[in-house]
This record gives sequence, structure tokens and C-alpha cells, in this order.
Amino acid sequence: MCNAIDRLRRDRALPDGQMRALLLCEDRDVLSYLFQQARRVREEAYGRAVFIRGLVEFTNHCKNDCYYCGIRRSNAQAQRYRLQEEQILQCAQSGYRLGFRTIVLQGGEDPFFTDEKMVSIIRGIKSQHPDCAVTLSIGERPEKSYRAFFEAGADRYLLRHETADEAHYGLLHPAGMSFRHRMDCLKALKEIGFQTGCGFMVGSPYQTVDNLLSDLAFTAAFQPQMVGIGPFIPHRDTPFKDRAAGSALMTLKLLAIIRLLLPTVLLPATTALNTLLPDGCEQGMLAGANVVMPNLSPQGVRKKYMLYNNKASFGSEAAEALDSLRARMARIGYEVVCDRGDYRQPSC
Repeated sequence: MCNAIDRLRRDRALPDGQMRALLLCEDRDVLSYLFQQARRVREEAYGRAVFIRGLVEFTNHCKNDCYYCGIRRSNAQAQRYRLQEEQILQCAQSGYRLGFRTIVLQGGEDPFFTDEKMVSIIRGIKSQHPDCAVTLSIGERPEKSYRAFFEAGADRYLLRHETADEAHYGLLHPAGMSFRHRMDCLKALKEIGFQTGCGFMVGSPYQTVDNLLSDLAFTAAFQPQMVGIGPFIPHRDTPFKDRAAGSALMTLKLLAIIRLLLPTVLLPATTALNTLLPDGCEQGMLAGANVVMPNLSPQGVRKKYMLYNNKASFGSEAAEALDSLRARMARIGYEVVCDRGDYRQPSC
């Protein structure tokens, strides 16, 4: 298998049979080599820098009813909230003082936040902090909306595709949601000029190894600037409440594989991984990740943005613990930097 890893690093591709074997591999020595090679590629592209993104979860209202999500429309137990524009700008200001140079605005697909409202928020952040990047993660919108956000100054857009298999997508979402539309949105974002991110859940209900192979093939072909993956974790108020969580080890393997497929991708160690593993952030970095997203949202709403059970809201997920995050990263030989952390084009 080590020869396959070398081939993956060299060619940025593997035949399906070898990729399948790598995904299923549990040999400690092979996995150690996989993670080592992923770190080498990451450090060749970005050194030992860890880029921090200040996450503002500004609304947990959502018009969608995805079967896996705790803020789905049908969850009557969710404590709904919306931040006002002034509150969002205050979060960005607090993050800037702490050293964040990217602000991530994340929320459910909330019709209250019209294009005009979002444009005003984006412009507000960019006018106060012109050296900051703004990342949006607010789901599917019309192409004209994406263009308006880009023209207002938004730099990046993360829209996880969740699964690259249309049949599997239909098992995770209600009939009103379209796999093809999700893919069209991703294509539009990239064509407009956003640094674009896709991503998928690891271990979601009904997922097979074939599904993961499709996810990797799609990701490699799409050539995103960002990839967000994390383990599926059930939420008690969803149809998937009794499903098992995804595997942390499989998530780490996939982080490493994605790093080898896309050497300069911006790759977070996600909150979901840190929820399953107390040192998930560290393990993610040691598997090839280079981004962490501490939470800048007001303390009073953090527990209300609950996509899954027991979401981590401590340590590196709290902006107040940024010093702790720096210490944690230093212990594994990495350094949190005050930097926008933009995508770098791979060398030929």
C-alpha cells in the first residue's frame, strides 16, 4: 500500500481498486505513512502555518428539511435565532482584534436574509476590515445572488455537496431538494470567481465505499480551493437520530487522501471531528489539514446552532481560548498565524 500512496502523491490519482484498498486499510504502519506523506505535501505548500477562520453562525432558521440536520425546518425543538447586522459586525470586529483575517458567515437557508441584507453585511465587514477575507456558507441561492455577494466583496463560498451520488443524495434529503441544482450552484460559484469549497459527510446513513470513491472522484475533478469534510454525527431530533456516527479514523484517512489529491487545498479540521475526538484538531492537522474555525458567535447562541448532538463548544471552538489553540498547535509543531490564508495555485 505504501507504493500506492507514493503513486497518489506523484500522480494525484489512483485506480479505483487501489483507492478502495486504501480507504479500507487499517494497517497502522501504512496509515502512519499516509499521514506522513500528507503532512509533507501540506508543508511544501503552506509550511507549518495554521490558518484560523472566525466563524459567525448568524442564523439557525432554515427552509430546508435535510434528514440529518438539527436545524431542519421540521425540528420544532430548535431554539431559533437571528443575529442583527450590528451584532454580526461586532463579532467581526472582535475577531479582528484577536487576529482573525477571515470571517466566515454561516447559517441555514434563511429567506429573511435577502440579497440586500447580505450585501449590506458583506460591505460592512469589508469597509471596516479591508484586509479581511469574507467566506459565505449559506447554501443554495440563485446565480444572481452569488454575483451580488461577489461584487459586494465576498471572497470565498463553501457549499458542501454532501454526496456525489445522486441516489444517495435522495436518501439524505426530501424530494424538494435537487442534487443537480446543488451541483449547478457549485459550478456557478466557481465560474463567478469565488474561492469555492465543496465537501461531504463521512459515514452518513446509507453511505458505501463506492459513495466515498465517487466523492473523491468528484472532488478531484471539480478542483475546489477548499474542502470541508467531517464525520456524520446524529441529532436527537432528526429522522437519523438512531444512526451510528461516522468514523473518525475514516475522516482522517480522507483528509490525508484529499491533501494528496489536491496539494494546495484549504482543508479544515472540522468541529465535528473535534466533537468525536478530544484531540481531533491536532489529529486533523497531522493528517494534512491546515485550517481551524474557532467560533466568534455570541455565547448566548452557540448552543442553539446545533447541527448534531454534543457539538464541541469548548477549547479551540471558543474565540476566548485562542491562546489554548496556539499552545495546542505548538505542541505538534505548528503555528497559528494572523493571515487571510488564501488559496495558492499548485505548481506544475
